[in-house]
Amino acid sequence: MDNRQAIGSWLSGPRQAAEDMGADFGYRGQQLGLPEEGPGAIAPLGRRFGAVVVDWAGCMLIAYGLFAQGNQQVMGNWALGIFLVLSVLTVGTVGSTPGKRLFGLRVVGEDGGRLGIGRVLLRSLLLCLAIPALIWDRDGRGLHDRLAKAIQVRI
Repeated sequence: MDNRQAIGSWLSGPRQAAEDMGADFGYRGQQLGLPEEGPGAIAPLGRRFGAVVVDWAGCMLIAYGLFAQGNQQVMGNWALGIFLVLSVLTVGTVGSTPGKRLFGLRVVGEDGGRLGIGRVLLRSLLLCLAIPALIWDRDGRGLHDRLAKAIQVRI
């Protein structure tokens, strides 16, 4: 192997090196049987992040207005509890939180159907821990979605 080729693969990363050796990764969601673009495709990271920001801001406003009484820590704790309840109720019934709906996203099961209450509760609890949501697979799904056998898709 030429040294320049070895340095190039190191600089371009392990995925590029694997592709250079013939590995075919396909597009995000291909292994799940989802389309590459349009409705039903894996939700992009930017939209998912925007949806969480909108939902969290709404929960903070509710906590501030109803429970905080000027105490920032109390507001944060209540906001987390409200976020959990919001997520369980809205994803469990209509498949989208208000933020997800605003950004054109929906949470579905790996089979394309709705999530049962147990999987919604597991997903929501893991999402509140934050760390599982920051660990992604090659399809861009967070650990909370993988463990709940859920997919965030475009509407």
